[in-house]
Amino acid sequence: MGAEAIARHARRAEAMGFDGLLIPDAIHDALVLSALALNATQRLCVTTGVLVAFARSPMVTAVAAWDLQRLSGGRFRLGVGTQIQQNIEQRYSARWGSPVPQLREYVQALKAIFHTFQTGKPLAFAGEHYQFSRLQPFFNPGPSDCGEPPILCGAVGPAMSRMVGRVADGVITHPTSTERAVLRQAFWPNVQAGLDKAGVDNAGVDKAGVEQAGRAAGEFTTLLSPLVATGVDATAVQTAYEQQRRLLAFLFSTPAYWRSLECFGWQDRGEQLREMTRNNRWQDLPAVVTDELLHTFVAGATYPEIAGELCRRFGGLGQEIIFPLPEREDEDAQVSEVVRALQRGV
Repeated sequence: MGAEAIARHARRAEAMGFDGLLIPDAIHDALVLSALALNATQRLCVTTGVLVAFARSPMVTAVAAWDLQRLSGGRFRLGVGTQIQQNIEQRYSARWGSPVPQLREYVQALKAIFHTFQTGKPLAFAGEHYQFSRLQPFFNPGPSDCGEPPILCGAVGPAMSRMVGRVADGVITHPTSTERAVLRQAFWPNVQAGLDKAGVDNAGVDKAGVEQAGRAAGEFTTLLSPLVATGVDATAVQTAYEQQRRLLAFLFSTPAYWRSLECFGWQDRGEQLREMTRNNRWQDLPAVVTDELLHTFVAGATYPEIAGELCRRFGGLGQEIIFPLPEREDEDAQVSEVVRALQRGV
């Protein structure tokens, strides 16, 4: 979805009753698209999902997020994540060091910068990866009636999940780990361990110098992003399943996502997919994703049944869930019914 289409897309989502819109940072710049989506709507919450953090200075990100929060009257949420080493180094020509400590400092630096924007107090953040000690009044955008933008992080592994629970305002799950057993057994215990120490480093204060205590999971936003195969009838659902089969094959060729396969004893599938990509056999990847694996990681049903299926899989595991807009606008009314059902049940 490019800049020429995002405003219409956002207005359509708002008219269908969606509460929010997740903006990826992939082919197009997520901050630019967020500005256009927010400007085109009245109540829709817009979240970057997720902004590639290490390709941008925290100061650059903070200024843009502050403006978007003001522009929207408080409807913007900043979702950030690490991406993978090859993309950071080879696509962005940026530095990849220790991703968990670096993203932790990134979030803490953002909060310190936001604090200075809001209060005018001197900026003093000193970490291993980021240092900020200069923000003249000329460059400070000043306080906002909308408050600081919430910061959500993408997380997959246990160390990242604990870190996100500790310092962020919420988490955006990855599609490869948005599966009921994975969430219960591997994801939530680590997030909760972080929540128990929320905002507190080894010295007992956060990087902005404010002492904090642990917080409950209810004060932390969980945005679930399952893969979904749905449509008007069984044929449409099967077509969507095959699209998701191709996507899962690509995703699980990346070792960072194999932990979810390990939960089911399927790590060999990831290794097989990885070897096929090294041999440039991209067209053969989907054959490795069996129907059993596909149906484990993809929630599928027709429009009248999909809300119930999602509630069955994810009820009680998160506060918000991502659901795709249909490609065909003549299906909008049916999806609006799904949205209302999810709002009542998830």
